[in-house]
Amino acid sequence: MTDLVTVENSGGVRTIRWNRPDKKNALTRAMYSAAAEALETGDSDKSVRVFVLGGQPGVFTAGNDLMDFMEAPPHIGAAEMPPVERFMRALLNVEKPVIAEVDGVAVGIGTTLLMHCDLAYASERAQFKAPFVDLALAPEYASSLLFPARLGRSPASDLLLLGSVWDSERALQTGMIAGIFPSGTLADEVHQRALALAAKSPGAVRQAKALINAEPESVDARILKEGQLFAEMLQSPEFAEAATAFMERRKPDFSKFG
Repeated sequence: MTDLVTVENSGGVRTIRWNRPDKKNALTRAMYSAAAEALETGDSDKSVRVFVLGGQPGVFTAGNDLMDFMEAPPHIGAAEMPPVERFMRALLNVEKPVIAEVDGVAVGIGTTLLMHCDLAYASERAQFKAPFVDLALAPEYASSLLFPARLGRSPASDLLLLGSVWDSERALQTGMIAGIFPSGTLADEVHQRALALAAKSPGAVRQAKALINAEPESVDARILKEGQLFAEMLQSPEFAEAATAFMERRKPDFSKFG
């Protein structure tokens, strides 16, 4: 694993950080592979409950390292999966929640990956930009689908057609991020939220994430799906612990569940 990506486990939280600040965390194939591996192995590790994806102070990522990209242009969907697609699919398919911590610039995939995180928080100095058209390229990572669906068509066009730079306030107003914190406290604020999430029932968290990210369906169909899961989970050891803790007026302890 490259030292340009750091991985730290603490209290059920796996923090994955881009670590190439001298190049504004421009992402190489090796960095994509290392981040993908950290997500893949963590998703199967019962001690990991939550992921945090961040950069270094003042820089999340400037996007792809164009020189590295041009040496081996990725072909998404090719027989041999390129590292960027491996990372995309790892983030897309991970069953455990992922929180993005954005301090400074978030260019290209640094912005589009937020649509695949469950929560995103930013500092007051964060900047978001998706300059694909400016580079004579097409949008990536389903951003042409997810931005209009989640942010609205006009805001999505502002990002993807005009290539506008958004500040944290604009990102918060449109729902791209869930909150803004001072750059000096952002990492701690995100980590505290990650720890709180890691302390919850892991089975319930995974099911809630799966429902939130499920394909659109009718209200009736979703009610049935939720009801079936609800009935199944009433029989789970995790619910038994939650119910016992409630009766005993204590916090539930889900540490023994994976």
